[in-house]
Amino acid sequence: MAYKTILAVLDTPQNARQISDFSISLARHFSAHLIGVHAETLAAVPLIAPMEIPDPAAVQVLQEAAEKESAEVQRIFGEQAASAGVSTECRSFISSAGFGSNSVMETARSVDLIVASQSDPGHADHRADLETFLFESGRPMLLIPYKLKVPQPIKRVLVAWNGSREAARATFDAMPFLKAAETVELLTIDPPERGRQALEPAGTQIAATLRRHGIQATLTTHTSGGEAPAAVIEKRLADNSIDLLVMGGYGHSRWWEMLFGGATRSLLDSMSALTLLSR
Repeated sequence: MAYKTILAVLDTPQNARQISDFSISLARHFSAHLIGVHAETLAAVPLIAPMEIPDPAAVQVLQEAAEKESAEVQRIFGEQAASAGVSTECRSFISSAGFGSNSVMETARSVDLIVASQSDPGHADHRADLETFLFESGRPMLLIPYKLKVPQPIKRVLVAWNGSREAARATFDAMPFLKAAETVELLTIDPPERGRQALEPAGTQIAATLRRHGIQATLTTHTSGGEAPAAVIEKRLADNSIDLLVMGGYGHSRWWEMLFGGATRSLLDSMSALTLLSR
């Protein structure tokens, strides 16, 4: 199993070079076809009173600005891909729906892996609709920390395992990375009481399944003492010994905010490692 079609989310010119570099590196490693996608969202158009019709001049200005940004993103991606020696193409969309448009979703749901940039809290131009695109695509997504500029080999992988459907989905979606890694650690935090009949520690069965794939995963159980799971994971990543974190992406509002912006941004704002999410 390998990723054979990879989608690079080229949402802004500011991160297009970073995402292009990482995506090209992955495409080269997996001998994959790489699709660069830019989706520009047209802003609301002012209406002319009293007829309340769109202002033609404003429409033209917005259209030209969107086309200019799309052209810049495609230029950056094209320059990076020109000498990469991998199969690539670039698709650009301009619509009121942005990354939520049907055309973009159709592309996203046809790939093996989506690569996107972690939101940079210092940039106000972050695309608000990008979270919906990533979360509704149904495909695993690899988020690149905005501070990580140069692709590095993924040798050490940490899997946040809680036995949930989302964690299982993420683990199996990450299989190509797990097989290529030098070490894989399954981390469970405050595993629930399993009763007398369950003699093996939490995570034993998934570890056995991974061994059948040739992956020698180690089990680690952590007692948080009331500390939030996100904080426990952050501390584990803080020593820079992990290249890739694998975890489930949860859909209810608290996790949505934690993972993709909103009020708290507690987890991904401080991450130093690549993060693969599945839902």
